[in-house]
Amino acid sequence: MRRNIPGTSPYEPVIGFSRAVRVGNTVHVSGTGPVGADLADPATQTRHILEIIRGVLEQAGARLEDVVRTRIYLTRADDWEAVGRAHGEFFGAIRPAATMVVVAQLLQPTWHVEIEADAVIESAPEKG
Repeated sequence: MRRNIPGTSPYEPVIGFSRAVRVGNTVHVSGTGPVGADLADPATQTRHILEIIRGVLEQAGARLEDVVRTRIYLTRADDWEAVGRAHGEFFGAIRPAATMVVVAQLLQPTWHVEIEADAVIESAPEKG
């Protein structure tokens, strides 16, 4: 069964996406920007994004420990280490597969980073 988990992004109804989608024991979290920390440095933006992702995973019945993959989009290659260290604060022991890619620009020009995540919940699939 599919369950869409909405977020608070004003872009969701315009673009037609959900913050996350749970299908069975898998949760896919959409690209998440640092909404609310738009003017912060890259490391702070990363921590803020990962807290947003933690919250939506919890809404879906998952935890950070269930994350098996992250995709990190940077606007500046020079930020990789600061962003990577912040990512490691959340995932250092979990160690999901991760990809870091440099892009020309994100949706908001003040964003330095955007992150996607996929999780596989070890427990039985959600019912209902």
